[in-house]
Amino acid sequence: MNEVIGRDDLLLITLDTLRYDVAEQLAAQGRIPNLAAHLPGGRWQRRHAPGSFTYASHQAMFAGFLPTPAAPGPHPRLFAARFAGSETTAGRTWVFDAPDLVSGLADAGYRTVCIGGVGFFNQQAALGSVLPGMFQEAYWEPSFGVTSPTSFEEQIARAERVVADLPPQRRLFLFVNVSAMHQPNWFHAPGATAQDGDSRETHAAALEYVDRHIGRLFDAMRSRRRCFAIVCSDHGTTYGESGYTGHRLAHEAVWTVPYAHFFLEPATSAPAAPAPARAAEGTPR
Repeated sequence: MNEVIGRDDLLLITLDTLRYDVAEQLAAQGRIPNLAAHLPGGRWQRRHAPGSFTYASHQAMFAGFLPTPAAPGPHPRLFAARFAGSETTAGRTWVFDAPDLVSGLADAGYRTVCIGGVGFFNQQAALGSVLPGMFQEAYWEPSFGVTSPTSFEEQIARAERVVADLPPQRRLFLFVNVSAMHQPNWFHAPGATAQDGDSRETHAAALEYVDRHIGRLFDAMRSRRRCFAIVCSDHGTTYGESGYTGHRLAHEAVWTVPYAHFFLEPATSAPAAPAPARAAEGTPR
């Protein structure tokens, strides 16, 4: 990551609430071809979430604690705040002198942009402003939220405008919290009604919806230069397992999440502009 930071753009996508078993099943069945084309070996990596609900998990991820590989460690991290005694900071870890990754990337010259999805990013109250408040730019509108059947398409349209408006020489860290899998998701399944409610099947249909459109986001992010992308879930959710429904609880379906990281190669072979020597002045949010 010490070679990536300052050279490439960065994209972090959290597929909010996405279960590992659903994501892996759809990849194996060929139902998410656009995502699977970028997954190493066409498979998701099985990881453990750093939190059991959106707020806790994103606070951890923005501190550098991405989902942990579901196998005995220690597992060196991609990013880490300078912290004495850290056992997961290695030579290849990008270490930042800031309280969170977003600020650390801003200090390194990146424009940091948040495109929110679920309520913890809606900026409508103090709690919904904490996570987006870390970014130099933050966007949310009702069409990005959990009740919108076209939420991901609307988020991508905003991302395309962000990319188009950014000076070519400026590096970009774009974070997108995808709300489509979060309940309610029944409207993504053909023929389903509100009376039918949400299920593992409608959760899967929501991921298929995301896959149909995610190529646009990948294309936007590689239009300027090479992009390092991280795509993962922040936590899973339950649909009746062991009597549980929802998340913010300790259950295998909640703690086990899909994860992948990969490079999005630029669409052209034009050389990238040199990295800026210092962070540019941020504009008011």
